[in-house]
Amino acid sequence: MAKIELKKPIVDEIKEIASDATAAVLVDYRGLTVEQDTVLRKMFREAGVVYKVYKNTMLHIAFEGTDFAQLDPNLEGPTAVAFGKGDATAPARIIKEFAKQCPAIEFKAGVVEGAYYDAEGINVIADIPSRDVLISKLLGSLQSPITNFARVLNQIAEKGEAAE
Repeated sequence: MAKIELKKPIVDEIKEIASDATAAVLVDYRGLTVEQDTVLRKMFREAGVVYKVYKNTMLHIAFEGTDFAQLDPNLEGPTAVAFGKGDATAPARIIKEFAKQCPAIEFKAGVVEGAYYDAEGINVIADIPSRDVLISKLLGSLQSPITNFARVLNQIAEKGEAAE
């Protein structure tokens, strides 16, 4: 009975974090040095991503009844979880970027906006730009025709003035 009471605050903490998360990415962090782990945690903090190491049984209990329960088959061995709050692709993007300098970290699986992805799928998700980048690209592509149209109108007006 005492063991369950000790685990409850940890399970509640995971539930709290997961309740407003749009994504959870599981990684195998074996082989990371303390220095590398510190760098990774800093990258996550700056992006508003919550990165924690919990016992697999705690994650299993906390994920019950949520979209993240799809991750149960991947809760084996050393597991760290990165929860994305606003930008659903941020955890995967940061891990992939970090893995370029530190190949010891490996994707296990993830759930992004309710959909389950295996390690390969999460790797693909990691290539999707952030929401802000996508919006700026969209705005840039919308502005381009307007800018070209304005340029053409200006040239027509200049030709008309020259003809007079």
